[in-house]
Parts: sequence; C-alpha cells; structure tokens
Amino acid sequence: MSDFDLVIRNGKVATAADVFSCDLGIVDGRIVAMAEGIALGASRHEIDAAGKLVLPGGVDAHCHFDQPTGDGSQMADDFRSGTVSAACGGTTTVIPFACQVKGASLRAAVEDYHRRAEGKAVIDYAFHLIVSDPSDQVLGQELPALIRDGYTSFKIYMTYDDLKLDDRQILDVLALARRDGAMAMIHAENSDCIAWLTEKLELAGQTAPHFHALSRPQIAEREATHRVISLAELVDVPILIVHVSGREAIEQIRWAQGRGLRVYAETCPQYLFLTAEDLHLDGFEGAKCICSPPPRDAANQEAVWDGLENGVFQVFSSDHAPFRFKDPKGKMLRGAEAPFRHVPNGIPGVETRLALLFSEGVGKGRITLTRFVELTSANPARIYGLYPRKGTIAIGADADLAIWDPEREVTITNGMLHHNVDYTPYEGRKVKGWPETVISRGEIIVEGGGFAGGAGRGRFLKCDSPVPARPKGRSEE
Repeated sequence: MSDFDLVIRNGKVATAADVFSCDLGIVDGRIVAMAEGIALGASRHEIDAAGKLVLPGGVDAHCHFDQPTGDGSQMADDFRSGTVSAACGGTTTVIPFACQVKGASLRAAVEDYHRRAEGKAVIDYAFHLIVSDPSDQVLGQELPALIRDGYTSFKIYMTYDDLKLDDRQILDVLALARRDGAMAMIHAENSDCIAWLTEKLELAGQTAPHFHALSRPQIAEREATHRVISLAELVDVPILIVHVSGREAIEQIRWAQGRGLRVYAETCPQYLFLTAEDLHLDGFEGAKCICSPPPRDAANQEAVWDGLENGVFQVFSSDHAPFRFKDPKGKMLRGAEAPFRHVPNGIPGVETRLALLFSEGVGKGRITLTRFVELTSANPARIYGLYPRKGTIAIGADADLAIWDPEREVTITNGMLHHNVDYTPYEGRKVKGWPETVISRGEIIVEGGGFAGGAGRGRFLKCDSPVPARPKGRSEE
C-alpha cells in the first residue's frame, strides 16, 4: 500500500520565508511530508521536478468573473473560463466579488454569485463583498451575519455613481469592519474631480480613449487615498487600498505606514507593463487598455517597482476585468467611436499576472523569489483569512502547487491564453519562466501548460477573520 497519493521529487521549494530543496508527500489533497529523499515507490504517482521551482499556487485576490454590471455590458469570463485561465497561469485560488446592487439585498448578491460559481469553478474560490448601499438593514443585520459566515472582506468605492459611498457612509462601514474583524478594501479616486474633468473634456470634444487617462489624473487618486487613510485613522481600522497606480498615491501610503497606521496596498500588472501611451493606439484600439485608475508613465512604473521591492505593497493582483474588444456587450458597448466614459473599464490578466512579475521581477533581480511568493500567494492568503490553508507550502496546508520552469521562454499571445477575451494587452511580450504543472488539492489540473482538470471541481472557501484586519487598539493575543 502506498504511503502517499503523490510525491514531488528533486524540486527547489520556495515559500515567503525560505528557498530549500526537498521532496513533498501529499495525501488526500494536503501536504503531509516534507523531507529529503522520500523512499522510491512510496506513492501511487510521482513528479520529478529536477531543475524546476515548486511554488505555492498563486492566490489572485482581486479578479472579476461573471459579475453583473448594470450598464448592459457583459464580462467575457464566467467561473469556468476564468478559473481555467487562472489555473493555466499558476493560480490555484481566486477571490472575485459578489456585488450588491443599490437598493437590493447584499445577501441576495451572495446567493446569486454562488449560483454563478457552483459547478463551473475548477479551482478553489472565496468571495469578497462589494458594499454599494450600506442601509440600516445591511449594516445592522446582513453584513455582520455574512462576516460571521466566512465573507470576511469587502470592497467600497469612492467613485462610479452606482457604487460610490460618501465619507459618512465610509465611516459607518469602516466602523463595522473594526467591530466585526473584516478587511476593508478601498477603490480610492475622487469622484467629483473625475466627473468635473470628464465634463470639461467632453465639452471640448476630447472623448477618444486616451482622454480617459486625463480624466483620472494622479491628483484624484492621491486625494482620495489621503482622505480614506484619514477616515481609517479616525476609526482605528486597517484598510487595504487596491490597484495603486503610481507615485503620488504611493507617497500617501508610505506616509501612513511611517506613522504606524495599518494601511496595506495592492498593485497590478497594468501599472508595471502599460503606460498612458497604450491608450493612444490607432482608432479605438486604445479602449483595450482603459481601466481605472489608468496606467501612468515610465517614471511611475519605476515607483511601483520600488514599492514592490521595499514593502509598500503587500499584494500583487490581476484585477482581471474581462470585456471583449469587438463585442457590442464589451468595449464597443456604445459603438466603435464611443466617448471614453462609456467604455467598460477593465483589462484581462488573470493568466499572465504571475509570469509577468516572475520574469521582470525575479528574473531581472528587482525582487527575490521569496518576495514573489509573498506578494502573489502568502500575503493575499493572510490578509483575507485563508492562511495557512492557502498561500504556503507547509505540513497540513492544501497541496496547491505550481511547478515552474524558470528557464522557459514564452512570447505571450492571445491565442495561447485560456480566457474568453479576444485580446491581451501584453500581446507579443516575451517572458522567461512559466508554470508547467499546476496542482490543486493534490490533483494535477495543468500539465504541459494545458488544462487537465475536471469541470466544477473548485470548492468555495469560508474565510477566517484576518489577523491583519485587527486594529491597533485591539490586543494581538
């Protein structure tokens, strides 16, 4: 009788803390042994990972699948295509968003999202909540109950008319997060600044895709970032500011962290690999790169790299928001000459997130391998209440693993990707390092770069109350 279901031999294992050589033994979907030279024949199946890196499967803590939009647009990826794409890029856990519609129940949004995910997801998943209408019912009953049920993080917006909260509402929601031990995520842009600038641009006839970047300047992100940090300090509650785009917001976050405030930050590939110039592509092509906040310039890319290296950022997510380009329910919702304000915001990236950061970060010496694991797997698992089930390689952890060939060179093309989007903004970019085998709870689901898992095998994950969400005024014991 075999001791293990699967043994991975001869690989170089990396966690957020260490890099070392050992064999891994897996039983019933969990890691049960880490040792040098596990006996040959001790398992029913073996993988020789000589010359390869064995990393924790990625945790993409900011992605959008099959999320209702309210404007007639439709996301291209459902939980099937989105999670297959994630898996083929080395990610084994995703946390998309159950979005409350204003005037509707938050609990109803969660139930609807479960219906969308069940039977389709091929990797494990949790849900963030989006709170767009913090009514007495939501704050007094629904949100506290949902947090107790394992939905321990939620996102609030400072922009978008159908999602934004005012400062008083933000304070109410942050106070609830403090009381009930949830992590609050913030989209920080000043809505009134954006609306004023958009109106001025439209009056001047400046509505092509590249004017999107001018309508959302860094000052709008900087002001909102500073404001929400101040609100969080008033309440004494940790917050995480999502998709930070450049130097001015980074300076506000670094200032807060220097004051000892528990302010965490996330950034995304588009702020390392795209610039505002990508919105200047011929004709309507620039719409492919419309997202918010918009990409900045090369100097701001360097500021983001510095933040990844020096610890300003804790999380690197994709913010995968998949709208097809040539589609009347996608980027061309209002036609091929639509004003930028009517173009659905977001770009695809759930499959390319890890390879881009590995190649340009680890491969070029900007970040260490342990920092890569920390940003893409361990930290998101910790911050959102999934660690150590997810995000690490340790005895008792789920056997979620990605075996990387660090020398494999790949030219990214949309044809090689598994999402349901008709473009990638990283078309033609060359990367070095790619996940060849991906394992989810001990089951090989990607082999040779192709999906080999079963439909609907992903499980919903209830999240614990995250330790990083504890306020400074609360005992750490």
